[in-house]
Amino acid sequence: QVQLVESGGGLVQTGGSLRLSCSASGRTFSNYAIAWFRQAPGKEREFVAGIGSGFTTYYADSVKGRFTISRDNTKNTVYLRMNSLKPDDTAVYYCAAKPGTSPYSSATQYNYWGQGTQVTVSS
Repeated sequence: QVQLVESGGGLVQTGGSLRLSCSASGRTFSNYAIAWFRQAPGKEREFVAGIGSGFTTYYADSVKGRFTISRDNTKNTVYLRMNSLKPDDTAVYYCAAKPGTSPYSSATQYNYWGQGTQVTVSS
């Protein structure tokens, strides 16, 4: 069982930055792939970025070059650094975990989810 807690969301102006954190319980955190998804009002949940247990990273095209995902297994935490934020990035951001090495982009592959953190980018 893995429990996930997101933090770091907030209100930021266009062009600003935020760093989201996803803190996980469980002694086998290092064996899990972790991903960030987001859901804007009226839209489906979409993949943002993922990092495998072997530190392989994968990004949605919409955030490549602006967002960076990283993990610190000593702290059981995954981070999402978001730069050059745009109003289209406004959403609730969720982290999710699945056993294994590959950070798949499909939400159905993930077993555990956090409660989400709101990110709002003003124009």
